[in-house]
Amino acid sequence: MMDLRELYQDIILDHGRHPRNLRALTNPTHLARGHNPLCGDRVTVYLALAGDRIEDVSFEGRGCAISTAAASLMTEVLKGKTIDQARQLFAQFHAKVTGGEPGDVPEALAEEVERLEPLTGVRAYPVRIKCATLPWHAFEAALKTGLAGATVKTE
Repeated sequence: MMDLRELYQDIILDHGRHPRNLRALTNPTHLARGHNPLCGDRVTVYLALAGDRIEDVSFEGRGCAISTAAASLMTEVLKGKTIDQARQLFAQFHAKVTGGEPGDVPEALAEEVERLEPLTGVRAYPVRIKCATLPWHAFEAALKTGLAGATVKTE
């Protein structure tokens, strides 16, 4: 079990130090900002949608290793997914990090759910759950507001 925890920690540290998709999209169709005033994490999530499919997703921001890793991993698993699939991934992830019941994982999303597994250890540290879910809440806000650029706060 310790080897798995160490692997998960290494994945989080890698994504925290070398985040993937850390850039503003040139022509986003949707965006939203997230802010956790308690710890100072800030993230802006950019989406480029083509119909109901996520063609590209990226983020900018500053925060702890967990929030940065969460945004990095989120962008990796969301590219190419439909909005419905993305919401299913968020529901699975949110349930796992909050200690809820994740339910059945659709076969088509099993690999992506597994890729998010390293972040589920935050459930043992309730104050860190907001760090891990902040990018996802910004993603949801972006879907709802388009380019209006909503700001969500987690407190």
